[in-house]
Amino acid sequence: MTIALDATYSIGEHLSGVGIYSHEILFGLAAAHPEAKLRFYYRPHRYLRSFGQRLPSNVRRRILHDRFPLGHAQLFHGLNQRLPGRRARFAISTFHDLFVLTSEYSTPEFRLRFSEQARRAAAESTRIIAVSQFTAKQVTELLGVEPDRIRVVHHGVRQLALPRLKREPVVLHVGAIQVRKNIARLVEAFEKTDINWRLVLAGSFGYGAEQILRRIEASPARDRISVTGYISPQALAAWYARASIFAFPSLDEGFGMPVLEAMAAGLPVIASNTSAIPEVTGGAAMLIDPLDIDQLTTALRELTAQEEKRLEWAIRGARRAGAFTWAKAVGETWRIYEELLG
Repeated sequence: MTIALDATYSIGEHLSGVGIYSHEILFGLAAAHPEAKLRFYYRPHRYLRSFGQRLPSNVRRRILHDRFPLGHAQLFHGLNQRLPGRRARFAISTFHDLFVLTSEYSTPEFRLRFSEQARRAAAESTRIIAVSQFTAKQVTELLGVEPDRIRVVHHGVRQLALPRLKREPVVLHVGAIQVRKNIARLVEAFEKTDINWRLVLAGSFGYGAEQILRRIEASPARDRISVTGYISPQALAAWYARASIFAFPSLDEGFGMPVLEAMAAGLPVIASNTSAIPEVTGGAAMLIDPLDIDQLTTALRELTAQEEKRLEWAIRGARRAGAFTWAKAVGETWRIYEELLG
């Protein structure tokens, strides 16, 4: 069988979220099924850059354009809730989240473009892969997709090489500096905690970053707050190894990869009690209302003050993270292919 996949989002130096998912699924499928003929399709703006990436022997590189046919592929898998203009016999779309349709966490232009692509993918896909039950429910409620067309496949956890470093009094947040990540409230809560602790915000800059950065600059705890920008996986692994608490009070997540990465790294986690976070954490994190600064402050104070509590939540989190692997995600994705292709 010949299977085509949109590999566009696997290209780039600053992979996060969809990029990590794409890379793990693409190369995981190629390794697990050497007998399969896979075609990695790249949209024109990434096609030339894709030649810097070595492909497995059972993979061929193709350009993805709405006017070009998909060769002899029986199935096309769009890895980011988007399908090309030309169709294969079967189409699968992975939906990561739909916060763009529910709140103003991006520009009007992006929201319009995303909405059009997502609605078309939902209507034309033979099957839809949702990365969480939460996202699956949103696909049904917001896009009118029948539940029997949806399959839930959770993400895995990246295997980061953690250096052996001593834990420091650091509260770590990993994710873009943007409105949806609720960083302004995290900063406000952090200001009310032990002055011997630091807050490290690791991630690129997104929608609303300017206002958030101004809030950080005005913080009375400014000298204890570090904004790193995007950092490499190696540098990120070092922060996971050095930090003592992971805080993730996001307002909306379709999954929440950094939460599981932190758990796998042995960090106790404070996270939101909304969207997909409770599903992913499974009782292994301290959950708070992300709109309630007092709850977030109380959780931070409790963990910064009590080493035993940190250890207790770290053990719970490590056990939970062990249930999520990319090998499992690849296997479940392949079974959906088999469901369609026989």
